[in-house]
Parts: sequence; C-alpha cells; structure tokens
Amino acid sequence: MALAPPAPPCSLDRLGETTTLAVSYLRVSTKEQAERGGRDEGFSIPAQRDANLRKARDLNAIVVEEFIDAGESARKADRPELMRMIEYVKTHQIAYCIVHKVDRLARNRADDVAIHLALREAGVMLVSATENIDETPSGMLLHGIMSTIAEFYSRNLANEVAKGMTQKAATGGTVARAPLGYLNVHKRDELGRDVPTVIPDPDRAALVRWAFDAYATGNYSTSMLREELIDRGLTTVPTPKRPAKAPGLSSIQAMLSNPYYKGDVIFRGARYDGLHEPLVSAELWYRVQNVLTAHQVSGEKTQTHEHYLKGSIYCGDCGSRLMVTHAKNGKGVVYPYFICAGRHSKRTSCIRKAMPVDEIEQKVEDYYRQVQIPEHIVTALRHMLTRQFDDLHAANKAERHTLAQERDKLRDERRSLLHAHHAGAVPLDLLKEEQDRISRRLAFLDSRIDAGQIEYDQAKDQLEDCLALAGNAHAIYMSLDDSLRRICNQAFFERINVYEVEDINTVAADHGEPFDALFDPALHTDALVYEAAALQGKDAKPADVAGLNIQRWVGPAGIEPTTSTV
Repeated sequence: MALAPPAPPCSLDRLGETTTLAVSYLRVSTKEQAERGGRDEGFSIPAQRDANLRKARDLNAIVVEEFIDAGESARKADRPELMRMIEYVKTHQIAYCIVHKVDRLARNRADDVAIHLALREAGVMLVSATENIDETPSGMLLHGIMSTIAEFYSRNLANEVAKGMTQKAATGGTVARAPLGYLNVHKRDELGRDVPTVIPDPDRAALVRWAFDAYATGNYSTSMLREELIDRGLTTVPTPKRPAKAPGLSSIQAMLSNPYYKGDVIFRGARYDGLHEPLVSAELWYRVQNVLTAHQVSGEKTQTHEHYLKGSIYCGDCGSRLMVTHAKNGKGVVYPYFICAGRHSKRTSCIRKAMPVDEIEQKVEDYYRQVQIPEHIVTALRHMLTRQFDDLHAANKAERHTLAQERDKLRDERRSLLHAHHAGAVPLDLLKEEQDRISRRLAFLDSRIDAGQIEYDQAKDQLEDCLALAGNAHAIYMSLDDSLRRICNQAFFERINVYEVEDINTVAADHGEPFDALFDPALHTDALVYEAAALQGKDAKPADVAGLNIQRWVGPAGIEPTTSTV
C-alpha cells in the first residue's frame, strides 16, 4: 500500500515572515565516540549538527529542537531521544526531520519503515543533510537503496568483526581485555607497525601466581585468599575513568577458574592455545579447580583448633578421634583432658577414660625420640636411595620419549578438531567435550615430560630434607611452637594412636609417606648391607640388596605425590 503524501510544510507568521520549522536528530554509536577529544560531544556530533543546520538554511527552515542519542546503536529502535522526537513532532507543527545520513536513523529496513511512517503520519518530511533524500520518486528510491545499504553494512560489519575475532583467537590472540595479572600493550614489529599484545603485569603477576599456589593447598577459602591478596597489595588496573581498587570476591573467584592463566584462549566456547605467557602450569590450574569443586560441595569453612594435637590423635581402642574437654575441680581450677569422641557420642562401645592433655603431650614428645634415625643409618640410606634414584631416572628416559610422542599426536588431534569445527563438521558441545579431554591429558603429559630433570633434582632434594628431618625429629619437634607442631605431626604421621596398656597411656603412630619407609627397621638393615658392600669395593646395586624395592615405599612417582592421569 502506497504511503500518503505528506502534509504541506507547517509555518508560523513572525513579523510578517513565513518560517518553516524543523527538528534535528543526531546519533553516535558509542559512549567513547560521544566523549572523544576531551569534549562532552566528541567530534562527530558537532560535525553532524553543523551539516544539519546548513541543510535547514537551504530549506529556509529553522531548527527548533535537537535530539541527540549519544552512545546508542541504530540496530535498535527504542532509543530514548528518538522516541522523544517522534512524540514531539506529533504535538508540534514541524515540517522537516533532518538527519546527517539515513543510517543515523536506522540500520535495518523494518525500523526504517516504521520510523519513516511515524514521521509521515505526523506530517513531517525526512531529509538527509548529505544524501539526496526527499519525497520525490527518485528521492524515495534513493532512500530505500541507502536504507538497504545501511542494513547490509551493519550486518556485514558484525560478521566481519566476529570473523576477525575468531581468527585472532584461533591464532592465540587475546580477543578482549586481558584479565588481572596481565597488561594490554602495543609493541612495534619488525616493520614498524603497532601490534597489540599481552604481557604479564610486573606489579600483579607474581601475586596472581602466589594466589594459585596458596589456594591449591586447600588451606584458604576464596574470602581468606582475597583478604591476604589485599594485604599483599593486589589492586585492579587503574584506567582514566576508574582508579585502582581492591579486587572484589567475585573477581578472585573468576580469576581462579579462568583457563587464560594456564595459557588458553576461550572464544565462543572453543579453546585455543594462547600466545600469551601462562602465569601458572596446567597441572596447578587443574589442582585449583579440584579445590574449588571440593569447596563448592562442602562449603568453604575455616577450621578452628583447640589444641595442636587435635585432628592428629586417635583412640587406639576404637579408632575414634580424641577431642578436648575441660573439667573443673572443687576449687574452680580448670583441667584440659582428651576424651574419646566415640565414647562421648555413644557411637562405639569404647570405655576409655579421660586422659590429661599434658600427659599425652609428653608421650608424643617421647615418641619422637624413639623414631629418630641414628646418623650412621641416615648416611647409609642417603647413599643407597640416591643410587636407586639415578637408576630409575635413566630407566625413565624411554618412557618420557613415549609420552612425548603421545603429546604430539594429541596436539595434532586438537588442531584437526578445530578445523572440523570451523568447517561445521563438529558441533560446539562435542568440541568442548573433546577439548577438555585433550587438555587434561596434555596437562598430565606436559607435567611428566617437562618435569624430567627438574623432578629428579627436586626428588633428591626432598629426599635429603626428609632424611634430615628423620635424623633429627625429636630436636626439631621440641624447638617448634604449637602451630608448627601441628604441621610437623601432619607431615610425619597419618595418625597418632593412644593406647591404654595396664592402665598406662602409650603412643604409637601410623607414619605418613615417605617417613613410613624411612622409619622402617627393615630398610635400615638393607641400607647398612648396601653400605658395607660399597665400602668393600663391591658393585652392590640396590636391587641386589635383600628386601629392597623402592616402589614399595615411595610409589610409582617417586617421593613426589602421584600425579593424576586424567
């Protein structure tokens, strides 16, 4: 249906002259455009205003009202000033609505027709300051063409931007602003061009690394971690509009779960190898995810302990934990006791009596003296175990080569998946599932391969530390305060059992790794046999020593804890 022709231009008689009235509509797409150049209206809006005023003079009209949408996209029609303009022309005698270009008004055909119709119904003619748009047939044809071009430009621009961002992510580039711990900077390449890149923030990267290391221990909740980071000086990156401030709790939670820190770029659900420097290893990042999941399931809590032995000592009769209670005598003096939690809650049939806390403290101190290894045995253990570490390290070279081949195949598989996804052959949900599987396996392989010599050296260093502790356990324990004694007990023992033998409390412990092996008398005997053979000039290999098998006491990964293979 053809639109009705517009009403004649409205006019007012002022001092005997006829004056035609017009409104001017101005728009820029972003707030940055509106404020560019240190001016409230930037550069674009004044340029549009000048062009619209010149067009009004050509029409012998005066602009009685100006409507400015600053930072509003033309892809939506519910812009506040546009809506106000339409309501304005309905109640005022306006002849022209002047725009700089048709695309300032709308960038899709549907909105263009709706806005144009609303103006025509109010008797207002749409005029472009830079395009030959009017109500003549040729002007209407040009209007339709320009409106269609504006819609095409808008859609094509969005497609090109998305295509460019996808390509940037696929090549490892950072699509958006880099997260806390990194800085977006520009560097000049060999051709002298400004190239945007991402570098570790010299003021914040170390704190981010520390945050991952600390949270992976399981000793921090996210709120505790945030407070510690603030105390250490972590702030957000300041901008011209926002000063630096302490990060929020949600920012810390987002940081811990962001795979960008292990070198990944995530765009539209797909995972790519980033060009930026990872701040944490993939293995550490996955450990942090496990802690986050565990805290989500159990709820993050900060435990309070009434005594440094609490949590380490157990009733030897029924296996329940020992808990602290306090009894008051007739004179009001309070005495602390350990009591069996099983008996207290009636979960077991245990009949253990209360045990004075100071007595159990003394028993534990005496037990440290019993398990301490003599110096000559420490020396023999060091020689024997170091030799076996060397043999294991040499034997593992072939295994590391096999792991490296598997890693190369997985990397090829990941690239093929991405190509198949971009070609439309692999849906996004399957891509994400497969990428997660490959990433976890690669993280394991990288941790095993890259560890290599480093793990070997660290294992030998840790062995030396453990031998030093085992050879001086009692003296070390006696020199510690209560908080460090708690840690010492947790390091040496899985649990400390308190038995009652002929009405006397005695202590025996289940030793934790690797001290369960280091304190084993059978291993001491093996070490002395090996040392004696070495002193006699015999080439006694550890495997030749009766009863010695290093796998028996340190497990398949050596002294280091076994790494997950997922």
